[in-house]
Amino acid sequence: MKNRAPASTHKKVVLVLGDKKPLRGYLNPSRLGQSDPIDLLTPDGEHQELPLARVRSIYFVRDFSDDFEPVRKAFLSRPKLDGLWVRLRYTDGETIEGVVPNDLLSLLDNGIQITPPDLNSTTDRIFIPRSALSELTVLGVVGIARRKPAPAAAANQPRLFNE
Repeated sequence: MKNRAPASTHKKVVLVLGDKKPLRGYLNPSRLGQSDPIDLLTPDGEHQELPLARVRSIYFVRDFSDDFEPVRKAFLSRPKLDGLWVRLRYTDGETIEGVVPNDLLSLLDNGIQITPPDLNSTTDRIFIPRSALSELTVLGVVGIARRKPAPAAAANQPRLFNE
């Protein structure tokens, strides 16, 4: 069996500061909720540490283009992705909708990571720190799991055939 090279832990991002100035670079997404100064590796190979309070959004992108921000900020109809359909309001009043995993523990981090409504854009996911948000509204639950019958109720079911 061949040993494969480990996948890169740093992903392409466009980090938008509070004054809406974009910074392009690479960062490790697994450390987003754990460390406050964000360690951004610029395309020139320099490290920049940015406090989470200065960050407005982090866009995980496929390539470094100028149109990283999704054109559509809201879903046209009920989303098809499983999870919680949410509307986020920034502190400046701008809103964006997205889908987050149906996991309340992930909502307790330093921010929220959404899948944006425009799946054909260059942006795969968006991380928004709590300090940049003024409101989060759950619009719906999409793709909920069906309940299984309780085992006790199944035992009391009369048998139709002798098995």
